[in-house]
Amino acid sequence: MALMHPTLLELADACGIATQFWDWKGRLVDIADETIVGILAGMGVDAATPESAEAALAEIRLRPWRRSLPPCVSMEEGTATTVTVHVAAGASAVLTVRLEDGGVRLTRQVDDWEPDREVDGRMVGQAAFALPDDLPLGYHRLHLSSDGHVAEGTLIVSPRFLGFPESMGGKRIWGYATQLYSVRSADSWGMGDLQDLADLATWSATQQFASYILTNPLHAAEPMPPVEPSPYLPSSRRYVNPLYLRPELIPEYATLDEKKRRQIATIKGRLLQGLRNADRIDRDAIWRAKMAALRIIYDAGRPAARQMSRDDFLRREGSNLQHFSTWCSLVGEFGMDWRSWPEGFRRPSSPAVAGFAQAHSDEIDFFIWLQWIADNQLSAAESAAEDAGMRVGIMSDLAVGVSHESAEAWMLGDSFARGVSVGAPPDAYNQLGQDWGQSPWRPDRLEELSFWPFRAMVAGVLRHSGGVRIDHIMGLFRLWWVPQGMLPTQGSYVKYPHETMVGIVMLEAHRAGALVVGEDLGTVEPWVRTYLRERGLLGTSITWFEQADGSPVPPEQYREYCMASVTTHDLPPTAGYLEGAHLKLQHELGLLTENLDDELARFDRELAQWRATLAERGLLHEGEGDDEAEAMVLALYRFLTQSRSRVLNAALTDAVGDRRIQNQPGTMNEYPNWRVPLSGPDEQPMMLEEVFVSARAQRLASVMNGFTRPIVGRR
Repeated sequence: MALMHPTLLELADACGIATQFWDWKGRLVDIADETIVGILAGMGVDAATPESAEAALAEIRLRPWRRSLPPCVSMEEGTATTVTVHVAAGASAVLTVRLEDGGVRLTRQVDDWEPDREVDGRMVGQAAFALPDDLPLGYHRLHLSSDGHVAEGTLIVSPRFLGFPESMGGKRIWGYATQLYSVRSADSWGMGDLQDLADLATWSATQQFASYILTNPLHAAEPMPPVEPSPYLPSSRRYVNPLYLRPELIPEYATLDEKKRRQIATIKGRLLQGLRNADRIDRDAIWRAKMAALRIIYDAGRPAARQMSRDDFLRREGSNLQHFSTWCSLVGEFGMDWRSWPEGFRRPSSPAVAGFAQAHSDEIDFFIWLQWIADNQLSAAESAAEDAGMRVGIMSDLAVGVSHESAEAWMLGDSFARGVSVGAPPDAYNQLGQDWGQSPWRPDRLEELSFWPFRAMVAGVLRHSGGVRIDHIMGLFRLWWVPQGMLPTQGSYVKYPHETMVGIVMLEAHRAGALVVGEDLGTVEPWVRTYLRERGLLGTSITWFEQADGSPVPPEQYREYCMASVTTHDLPPTAGYLEGAHLKLQHELGLLTENLDDELARFDRELAQWRATLAERGLLHEGEGDDEAEAMVLALYRFLTQSRSRVLNAALTDAVGDRRIQNQPGTMNEYPNWRVPLSGPDEQPMMLEEVFVSARAQRLASVMNGFTRPIVGRR
């Protein structure tokens, strides 16, 4: 249905809301009025009637004139940038730049012929200033002085081009992608942890010559059971999930008396006994057990130097960590969803929250301690990767957003839109569309806050990482917002200030010497990929998706600035994909809108084309490996190594012959998403120690390294 009221159309455009979009079948779809009104409400804009829409539009148009300075200005290094300011009509103005290092730079006023305007009963004029084109990278301050009036704003200067980090040495690299929770060892607590990550990195580097490990998001989840299984639906993207801790590696564990160590051993033994026959990762049981063990260690105290380190961590993280830890404690008191808490506790700055924090200081300190320990162990994992010779090391995954009831939604208030969810429109892989249950950033509030929540999040993710994969990087350009109560098909796209947000990612990555990969799969406008390439950020290619006119795209045509892989976590491991497991599961769950037989027939034709292509290139070696599936897997990875892409990615599931689907998009509990342990070809759980001696993994590594025979040990 087309928009009927012209003011609503203008208001949608002013707020960056799409009124039309091209769907996955190439059709131009109009967005309904109800969707636009619902999304505007999430931004705090009342457009329920023509009158309220007109009033909102007038207010938005006046907003820049009510500000002396924009709250945030961004620019690329070496570029000419002009800043407009608003002062009393006829008043003089001086704009200076106060640099991060304390220096001061002058700006030059340039012509601006915008007429004066009456704003709230006074005449306001507009002036323009040219910023110096040689400003250093960093977060600086703009200082405006006009007839005794002073205003300040933030200036972000980002790199013009990021490119590959020096650590790559100008070479092509490859690494493993894994869901860490699924990679269990004999010493872990029923799921993969940060020590398992360190050990996996050491093995990958020294025995397989891999340059990085890409893991699932390690973001903080719920502070107590039930724990959300999806790592892509966190409570905070700034902090680490303590579920990944190894209690026995905390230094204070070694100093516990024998009685306390026996207590911890008993807790762990009971947990593992209860999980013995489980075929799913039971986060709730694991976290209950770990929490009990961690409290024993916490209560034992720590030496003076260790306490100093913990205190310094808190000083560095500031009030944000204090608020996050307070939220964790409040969850234990009032339940997970802060929106249902007593009124006085729904914002962190309230007197009620301050009183609670004072009364529960020890409990809050425990959650602060957990984050400090998690920071320590993640740092140790990255150090292990570097010590083993990895060029990039641990590569973090940054989720698109946070859940509605999350700590961030509580801490940052109206920085997030209310009454809407992030999702995706229908596509070939989920024909009903998706509602991810996440609260989206409000673009206007991010700007008003000078993007500091986003800046802090990106810096936190890169703190102990050699790289970052940004899930659904289109979210820095536009996101699909779905108003509450509507279907995923009834959403629309909302624009984001991509130049600023991409610039922040580049600035933080530049400072960290990190690799940045954007997951640009699915419905992505072509200009976005061009923009990312021009700024030196990598895109993503999945071999299965690289097709043109029904045939595989030759690997020689793959993008150089790209992380290329055969599969992704939203598809079955390659051995399962070859069996059409994704189509059968979608049909079983009612997610297919097309006939299953027709889809399987189309899929069989696609596979036949792939086999023919691989055979023509001499990549498919019949009888190779342990079974037909492995021969095809190895052939597909040989195909991948013929690409131009500078970063190659191998799924750990493919290395061990796993067939089980890790995640089916568009489902929650209909399928055990994010709870499937790493398994072998027989679909039986596989321990990390078995991975270390896997002949399949050695054969795949030989392909990735271009060897003609399996490798053994370090070159």
